[in-house]
Amino acid sequence: MKKITEFKAKKVLVLGLAKSGVAAAEILHKLGAFVTVNDSKPFEESPDAQNLLSKGITVICGRHPEDLLDEGFEYVIKNPGIPYSNPIVSDAINRGIPVWTEIEIAYLISEAPFIGITGSNGKTTTTTLLFHMLNQGGQNPLIAGNIGTVACKVAEGAQADQVIVTELSSFQLMGVDTFQPRIAILTNLYEAHLDYHGSFEKYGDAKYGVTKNQTNDDVFIYNGDQPEVVKYASLSHAKLIPFSTKGRKEDGISGDAEYIYWKGEPYLERKLIALPGEHNLENILSAVATAILMDCPKETIQHVLTSFTGVKHRTQFLREWKKRKFYNDSKATNTLATRSALAAFDQPVILLAGGLERGHSFEELRKDMNHVKAVVAFGQTSDRLIDFAASCGVEIIKKVENIQQAVKVATDLSEPEDIILLSPACASWDQYPNFELRGEDFIKAVFEIK
Repeated sequence: MKKITEFKAKKVLVLGLAKSGVAAAEILHKLGAFVTVNDSKPFEESPDAQNLLSKGITVICGRHPEDLLDEGFEYVIKNPGIPYSNPIVSDAINRGIPVWTEIEIAYLISEAPFIGITGSNGKTTTTTLLFHMLNQGGQNPLIAGNIGTVACKVAEGAQADQVIVTELSSFQLMGVDTFQPRIAILTNLYEAHLDYHGSFEKYGDAKYGVTKNQTNDDVFIYNGDQPEVVKYASLSHAKLIPFSTKGRKEDGISGDAEYIYWKGEPYLERKLIALPGEHNLENILSAVATAILMDCPKETIQHVLTSFTGVKHRTQFLREWKKRKFYNDSKATNTLATRSALAAFDQPVILLAGGLERGHSFEELRKDMNHVKAVVAFGQTSDRLIDFAASCGVEIIKKVENIQQAVKVATDLSEPEDIILLSPACASWDQYPNFELRGEDFIKAVFEIK
């Protein structure tokens, strides 16, 4: 870890705990800052707060005092999920106090360079795929960010000869100042998190944070098929590497039904790739381009692509049973993600979907429903999903109470060569704390089938 002096004897407020807040507070304390942590959870219910207090860090729990900033803080490090409308955050901005996420701390202390990966969809798959390529290529990479490992904690132990492959959300990128990855990737841009950002333009501007500080010594890999992304690429000062799924291109990396092309030349046969779906081709192209630039051996890249079948809960292949294939796509918490999952298959699909009622339309799914032979609906949105499926001409529609019933009903309805796909198109919070637990229930039920 770089022994930076920027925070020495400076008053820093860490707003919100969770894993990122705890890690940031501990590191800032080590760097000599006077750290205060503020979290809404009562102190007696927060082992993390108790632990930080034992280390000499000031802890304020159970409330967010409106006059907190009167204490003279020089920096605010906030949990990415806390909106900028939060009174303390907006007050800090009005006072000209820098408001950062822990990603900025990670960058400032890291001996290792970063690869930053963002986008509306495909971040986790691209991050995981690239990590496997670099790891098997002997480059000893680290993995961090929105994928579940706190970036500043990873950066604390990183060495100069390593690289940190980092999944970055728009929430995290809004809170960076000097963050400058050696290679940045923007997979795609679709409308998402508009309740947080306020508009698609502001959401896109947040994603642009992955390349805004890059120079000509860095590389920006981006979706050349999306005009919205191309616009942001034109503002970048990095070397530009576009990717395209629309056929062979002379520039950057591209793909068609036959090959992946690197700078217009065939690089790898498409049929060798294990990961299904056109949407995954975007992830594959950006990961392969990065691996090539990182001098990863071609045979290693090929080996990973022939063996990697997906990230858990993201169109994850589970098993084949009596010529039926089961896929877990519990991460699909919106219609766009479910659309991508449906587009990955040509076979008849039995779709298991439903969840938290947010009032969103399912209309985006309509043109991808033509090979859905049955819908098994659950959760708060089940009745709306049933109506929608009927309007799409789906002949077999069932309503169930939970995931376990859904698996049983879907299995009973299925025939050889069918795809049984959990892709809810909704958040899980009506029945589960998170999509992971929803996916785990699905996995358990699938493997209980005899």
